[in-house]
Amino acid sequence: MAETPDQDHEAKDADKTDRRDFMSRASGMAMVAGLIGGYGAFGAVAGRYLYPARPDEGMWQFVADLDQLGIGETMIYRAPAGETVNVTRRSGSGSADDFIALSSTCPHLGCQVHWQGPEERYFCPCHNGTFDAAGVGTGGPPGDAGQVLPRYPLRVDGNLLFILVPTIRLTDAGSSGGGSDLA
Repeated sequence: MAETPDQDHEAKDADKTDRRDFMSRASGMAMVAGLIGGYGAFGAVAGRYLYPARPDEGMWQFVADLDQLGIGETMIYRAPAGETVNVTRRSGSGSADDFIALSSTCPHLGCQVHWQGPEERYFCPCHNGTFDAAGVGTGGPPGDAGQVLPRYPLRVDGNLLFILVPTIRLTDAGSSGGGSDLA
């Protein structure tokens, strides 16, 4: 049986209504999905801000064989994140207490300090700052401000010296690299 013009028009109107309903529902669902995604992303960012990830405390890195450093000698150790550390041997019992590891960056202006064996002190050439063998400021601007050189933990395993260094870099000062150089 052939369709009449009225039936044909009604079928086209029903088709348009179905498409219109579909498009209306699809755009409504897309809007809801966008809102959920937007609020979800905002929640994730807010959560990271309110509860930031806590980085690992650090990792133990090899510094040197105990026999590499004589009493009173210092070596410069460069941590994986680029920090430079003065590792000084103070005695010869073969334990971690024989050594001290202090940041080689002066807390006053960020200059590099170095060990002066005969004076038994660390010296910062920028403003004649001095630090005692334990890293406590004794002269110049660091001494006046009571500043200290940050200290790194050390351990001895067998005949090897290890240092605990941060796993992430907190500043962009210095260059990155690994290893150590004798001073």
